[in-house]
Amino acid sequence: MQWRTIFRKEMLEYWRNFSWVWVPIVFIILAIMDPLTTYYMPIILDKVGGLPEGAVFEMPDITAVDAFMMSLSEYSMFGVLVIVLITMGTIAGERKSGVVELILVKPVHYATYITSKWAAKLTVILASTCIGLLTSWYYINLLFGDISFISVIEAIAFYSLWFMLVVTITMFFNCLFKSSGIVFGASIGTLLSLSAIYRVFSHKLTWFPNSLSGHIGEMLQTDTISNTLWGASFVTILCIIVILFISVLIFRKKELA
Repeated sequence: MQWRTIFRKEMLEYWRNFSWVWVPIVFIILAIMDPLTTYYMPIILDKVGGLPEGAVFEMPDITAVDAFMMSLSEYSMFGVLVIVLITMGTIAGERKSGVVELILVKPVHYATYITSKWAAKLTVILASTCIGLLTSWYYINLLFGDISFISVIEAIAFYSLWFMLVVTITMFFNCLFKSSGIVFGASIGTLLSLSAIYRVFSHKLTWFPNSLSGHIGEMLQTDTISNTLWGASFVTILCIIVILFISVLIFRKKELA
């Protein structure tokens, strides 16, 4: 009952501050920006004055899968930044303002408080992700070629694990720090460190969470789900569970202190 009450409160707050409007819009823009720009680039160049005399502009052949991976690439860069920005004050802000003490005195279990807010944030983000990528898929089918609906749903499901990990990492630092700015810096620093580690050891870390995008691209090309994609998904889910568990322990220790 407590979990459901806090979850509903968060969802109502997201409705009141228009998160259910602007977050999906941002994710739609990020998803369709690269595919549409790429497709209409010759027209854009012509409208703005064209190329210098004698210059030749040849667009590379872009397949439907390539266009869809452009959307995932934008999500991996700017989507992650948006997620950290809208999540960095979820708990840290309430800890700093003293609202947490008023809630926990009810009493509310520490795990109930954290997981309900985590689930509410994920609901908004994953719904926006799904809307954005389905919008991208619609335009890609019109402009570049067909990708089956089932393949896109599978891609969204697997890629959502990466966003779940990003939210979980940010929530972890929410439990560790009271300053939203520090939460933002620590979260981005951690994600950049994970990216750097994967770039150096990508040939060995085939199950690393950062490898999800690459495996999803292979899945869309071959229309089969590889063992490495299942492995990376399992490791990502395990990381989410462990980080969430540690977050509860740290939050409990901080508040009891």
